[in-house]
Order: sequence, then structure tokens, then C-alpha cells
Amino acid sequence: MFRGVEHTAIASPDPRKLAQWYVDHLEFTINFEYAGNYFVKGANGSMLEIIPSEGDRALQRMKDPGIRHLAILVDDFDAAHERLKAAGVVFLGEPIANQGNRLLFFADGDGNYLHLIHRQKAL
Repeated sequence: MFRGVEHTAIASPDPRKLAQWYVDHLEFTINFEYAGNYFVKGANGSMLEIIPSEGDRALQRMKDPGIRHLAILVDDFDAAHERLKAAGVVFLGEPIANQGNRLLFFADGDGNYLHLIHRQKAL
């Protein structure tokens, strides 16, 4: 009956600009748009809906309650890291090795937390 998460929504003061950030930096494609809302889709089929925000952004810390980050799966960690670095992406620390996996936290164009993940073995 339940098949899993179809998409996750992110509220943005400029949905078009943030959707384009995902296209330009993470190779997503804009696959649907309506009334100022944008669906962007990753190569593996994962989707984000970027919707217009209202009000001011709340202060966020890495372990505040709620959704804290989106993990972006990569085939080549070093190449992805270098590409983001060259594009001026803001990193929240240095790459981390954890149980054979490599990860690196960074922020998207609106400051939402993401991280690159390269797994030694799929979950």
C-alpha cells in the first residue's frame, strides 16, 4: 500500500532561483512547475518540490528538531566535492569518513543543509 516518500518540499523566498540552483549544482532537472512551485528531480528519481515561502527564515542549527538535512548520493565523492568548491558552495566543515562512507555537509542557495554521501556499501 505505502510505497515511500514521493517528494520533499522546501519553502523558498525565490522558488525558481532555488530550483535552478539544484539544476546548476547537483544535476537535478526541473520536471514540473505550476503556480510558482517547482519540482526538481535527481538522476535516481528523487524529487524536491520548491514552494514559495512566507515570513522570515528561523535560525537553524544542525540538530534542531525536525528535518535537518537532505543527503545527496554521489558516485565520485572527490569530483563532486571539487565541482561544488569551484562553484563557490558554502561548506559546513571538512569531509568526514564514517564506517567506510564519506560525507560532507554544505548549504544550498537558500542555506538549507545538505550533505554529499558516498557509501562503501548501499544500505
